[in-house]
Amino acid sequence: MTDKPVSNRPATLAPAWLKPHGKPWGVSSQTVVYDNPWITLTEYQAIAPTGRPALYGKVGFKNQAIGVVPLHEDGTVTLVGQNRFSLANYSWELPEGGAPLNEDPLDGAKRELAEEVGLRAADWRPILRMELSNSVTDEICHGFLAMDLSPTPTAPDETEDLAVARVPFAQALDAAVAGHMPDSLTVALLLRVHHMAFKGELPSDLARLVLG
Repeated sequence: MTDKPVSNRPATLAPAWLKPHGKPWGVSSQTVVYDNPWITLTEYQAIAPTGRPALYGKVGFKNQAIGVVPLHEDGTVTLVGQNRFSLANYSWELPEGGAPLNEDPLDGAKRELAEEVGLRAADWRPILRMELSNSVTDEICHGFLAMDLSPTPTAPDETEDLAVARVPFAQALDAAVAGHMPDSLTVALLLRVHHMAFKGELPSDLARLVLG
């Protein structure tokens, strides 16, 4: 198995307007008010960039989020359906999960793809890094495109009851932007792959299928 680069395009320089402005936040004191194996909730007596005191709570994550777009040669994508606890809803999503902060995100992506949908990929491409809710959490997501797919043994998490569907990419993207798949990783990564197809960062035959 080989891991291929994102594309042959040169790296894009950040525009000048992206530079930081103003003063950063300060901290007078902090207290951990909740802790479990996955998250820590910390309360801060903070100093705002304006110099005013402020109370702030931050959820610290002990894992990095991982999302994978399993894109098949025929332009279909594999999705996962499951009941989610937090919003008590049924959610169709791309394969996703968590990886320890000290683990290579690619290793976590390979594990999640195998565990959730029983697939492995010969072509892996990191395509997006996201801050999922940066007003109250420090959670970082790493998104990958997985291609040249083949079956592999799967071992689902004992708390997960997953359904799997393989659908045309265009249908998945339409469902996501229409609000039928509101999971943020799913929406962002499908849009990113569509953008890659538009920019010529995918094989031409596959790009035509992605663009519909």
